[in-house]
Amino acid sequence: MNDAADTPERYLARLPAPERAALQRLREVIRAALPGATECMSYAMPGFRMPGGKMAAGYAAFSRHLGLYPHSGSVIPRLAAECAGFKTSKSGVLFTPEQPLPDALVHQILALRLAEIG
Repeated sequence: MNDAADTPERYLARLPAPERAALQRLREVIRAALPGATECMSYAMPGFRMPGGKMAAGYAAFSRHLGLYPHSGSVIPRLAAECAGFKTSKSGVLFTPEQPLPDALVHQILALRLAEIG
């Protein structure tokens, strides 16, 4: 990541329109669900840090997919059934602009992550 992506706004601005729109929508959902969080860049991706310093979630664009990452290795595996239809790893759930994550799933991911953070 270069200096052009040192803020969430700059990160999003450099993306093609479909990816930018999908991640901007995800950003708005996360922002509404985490009113006490601060937006930041972490691990070269935009994200939301909770008071106390723990990351709640990050999101990113790659060449063939977008991803939501709750900065935890246990959240996504606990939601395997809910994530059916999306490619997942221990650390994230992948999606495309054509098949964005449902708001309800994003809320479930964030709720589990917040419960971990305490």
